[in-house]
Amino acid sequence: MESMNLVSGFGIDLGTANTVVCHPRRGIVLNEPSVMLVSTDGDRKRPIVVGRQARELIGRTSAGMVAVRPLRDGVITDLESARTFIVSVLRKVTRKPWERIRPRAVIGVPAGATALERRALVEAADEAGFGRVMLIPEPIAGAIGSGIDPLAPRAHMVVDVGGGTAEVTGFCYGGILTTRSCRVAGDEMTLALYQYLRQEHQIVVGELTAEDVKMRVRDDDECSLVVEGRDAATGRPKLITLRAEEVIEAIKPTSDGIIQILAACLEDLPPQAVGDIMRDGLLAFGGGSLLKGFTQLLEDAFGFPLRVAERPLTCVAEGAAICLAEEKVLRAYAA
Repeated sequence: MESMNLVSGFGIDLGTANTVVCHPRRGIVLNEPSVMLVSTDGDRKRPIVVGRQARELIGRTSAGMVAVRPLRDGVITDLESARTFIVSVLRKVTRKPWERIRPRAVIGVPAGATALERRALVEAADEAGFGRVMLIPEPIAGAIGSGIDPLAPRAHMVVDVGGGTAEVTGFCYGGILTTRSCRVAGDEMTLALYQYLRQEHQIVVGELTAEDVKMRVRDDDECSLVVEGRDAATGRPKLITLRAEEVIEAIKPTSDGIIQILAACLEDLPPQAVGDIMRDGLLAFGGGSLLKGFTQLLEDAFGFPLRVAERPLTCVAEGAAICLAEEKVLRAYAA
């Protein structure tokens, strides 16, 4: 195997919610929201800020500026915006100007992405300045970044719950046994929480507030939290106290959708592969895997263990970076 110290290029997870870039020697060199603030004056959109700064300005911009997400449901929706965003990413992760000269890249892509969506991603990366670009399914990259060998003669199954998509993938010995995906994931959980707050508490909150409430329940064990917003009836400022159990209940329908996908995947697997997964359990990663009660929900429904990856938010980019030195894996799984 080629030494990682001699490998150049980047492993990239271009997610709907966050973009993570990993260098084979330097580790994680970028982990920021996939948001870009652009000027809408004239026919051409001009980028102003990208990443964390742009996210902080969502819902706070004046006329002539708008925050855009270059990717939706894990794939490119606007080629020009995506190219501009990837150019900004390349500038952020390279220390010297000559490092920007056509570096290699292995980019994670949803396993359920269409051929057209894959081609758009390669085209955007090529126009942004990358050289040889290889695409690898995000579930495979995440598994590799978590220490699983996808070439081993043993079946594994992973659950990837990102911002735009949720995917369940079974694989073994260089091949994908089954994969199911749905465009129901972290963003839909945030939307469900927004709608719950409006319907049940008559409070209107911003996108960032709903997202932050979801993350606070994920990260903390507190029983309740204060939510700020606008009264749906009067338009005046309003504060409410929200119980953590309410947040979990509000986003439960999206979790149920993920369970249905998992059940369909299990039906597609051969019996021997099911035996492997029953013994080893499922691996979950992506931001949705950190939601309180998510793992218990899956374990209760299917009766076998589920573990969350050690680095669930960065393992896809880390696995993609490892693939820069793993030609056998790229030949088996890369698109």
